[in-house]
Amino acid sequence: MKRMGLLRMFTKFLNLDSEKQDRIVNAAMKEFAQKGYDLASTNEMVKEAGISKGLLFHYFKNKKQLYLFLFDYCYDMIVEEFYQKVDLSEDDFFKRTRDAVMIKMELLTGYPDIFQFMEEALLEDSAEVKAELEKKKKEFIDINMEKFFENIDYSKFREDVDLKIVLKIITFTFEKLSDEALYKAKLSPTHEIDYEKVRLEAEDYFEVLMKCFYKQ
Repeated sequence: MKRMGLLRMFTKFLNLDSEKQDRIVNAAMKEFAQKGYDLASTNEMVKEAGISKGLLFHYFKNKKQLYLFLFDYCYDMIVEEFYQKVDLSEDDFFKRTRDAVMIKMELLTGYPDIFQFMEEALLEDSAEVKAELEKKKKEFIDINMEKFFENIDYSKFREDVDLKIVLKIITFTFEKLSDEALYKAKLSPTHEIDYEKVRLEAEDYFEVLMKCFYKQ
């Protein structure tokens, strides 16, 4: 869902003053991140936000709608800032990808609560929302992969390899790296991802992949 979609569906909420919006969003994110979708309590959310339950459901018809709204809202916020920071004029694929990793680390530092909620959402197993989340994740990846690859200088890649296959290999490699980090987080008591370890591991992959697929 794009920002315009959010505006159309949740006009009443998005027309609130920013302070009240933030209280509701932060309270809901905290509850969902700490307890997961099924165990999250809207009673605790409204208590934390300082509003009535009736008012919460005036803006969102049920818990599921609130949860999916939060996922889109947080995603849009992070992506908007990411594309403000990333240099899409950099035409070297690996330099741009390295830049993206560093920007993600910077955003993580600036928005830890949002990333915690998003991480937990990507790990969410609740049957009530899992299908929608998987669909959103795939759509977001497809849209952003296309945008992220704009204006890349593909002439730096070896001519004796199939570029489409190479890009799939690279994409799958970093998707797998991300999936492994999420899986390890799911098994850990804190559900925390060691982003610095992931960044360092990504550097090792960069070195190998550049040697394999760039002209020497």
